[in-house]
Amino acid sequence: MKKIFGKPESLSDKQFTYCPGCGHSLIHRLTAEVIDELGIMPRCIGVASVGCSVFADEYFNFDFIQAAHGRAPAVATGIKRVAPECVVFTHQGDGDLASIGTAEIIHSANRGEKITVIFVNNAIYGMTGGQMAPTTLVGMKTTTSPLGRRPETAGYPIRVCELLKGFDGVAYLERTAVNNPANVMKTKRALKRAFETQLEGLGFSLVEILSQCPTGWGMLPKDAVEWVDKNMKPYFALGVFKDIRAEEPQHVT
Repeated sequence: MKKIFGKPESLSDKQFTYCPGCGHSLIHRLTAEVIDELGIMPRCIGVASVGCSVFADEYFNFDFIQAAHGRAPAVATGIKRVAPECVVFTHQGDGDLASIGTAEIIHSANRGEKITVIFVNNAIYGMTGGQMAPTTLVGMKTTTSPLGRRPETAGYPIRVCELLKGFDGVAYLERTAVNNPANVMKTKRALKRAFETQLEGLGFSLVEILSQCPTGWGMLPKDAVEWVDKNMKPYFALGVFKDIRAEEPQHVT
């Protein structure tokens, strides 16, 4: 019988230890599937950040490097410049990328570093106790905003794709989600497009992925995937923000 589905070669045999309903494991699998389909596993080097994504190095069958908090784009830049033949990507959460790592992501994008960034946005610090993150929505309750985020004291949630799209060094930007099968397939296509952008040497690429965090949000997984649609998508619009290979990039709201 012909085998039509199985574990991607790029994934290790270690079982995921993420919380039930978390999007990180699904995003890892999609990343591995894309790497297998492109035939680039021997050339891949991943950079893990601090947060839930710190475990990423255990789940892939190729080299991974652990970066200091927020510094994954800087580490990836160094690797890519020293070994330009390699396919280099980061896997980062919103607390890492959009907070302590703001300078790194902005300047890597502005310089047009030929790396790919996988940015998981679950609107909270998931690993360290559910604190308010730069992407936490207005009114959203966390352990450090028990009455809800107040913009007059904490500012507004940062939209990373909107922030980066004006930089000339950016070649590809898309925001997707993994809360239902249709969005999962769109996320896989976006990841493939981002890696292809790097393979063609066109510049910086980033895929922002809205992901559920049932534990951090204090919800059942079923309620968490619905919460993404109801609360995250209205503020973090899905779609392609920049694609220099497309004649007329479409931004779907």
